[in-house]
Amino acid sequence: MRYLLPLIAVSLFSGCTVMPWVAPYERQYLADPIMGFERDPVAASYMNHVYEAREAARGAEGGSGGGCGCN
Repeated sequence: MRYLLPLIAVSLFSGCTVMPWVAPYERQYLADPIMGFERDPVAASYMNHVYEAREAARGAEGGSGGGCGCN
């Protein structure tokens, strides 16, 4: 029992290692346009811009510029 507890602890902590779940050469498959939420990304980008300009909701989307909607 004295040797079993440290063995269980080591096996549990080994699952907490910092390793990427997706290899760098496999990330191209995750960036596929088919994985997007929108049907038309150009129209969604435009509507997002309009929302940010009209509602003054800039910031979390990564947009830049002023609140006047000129960018």
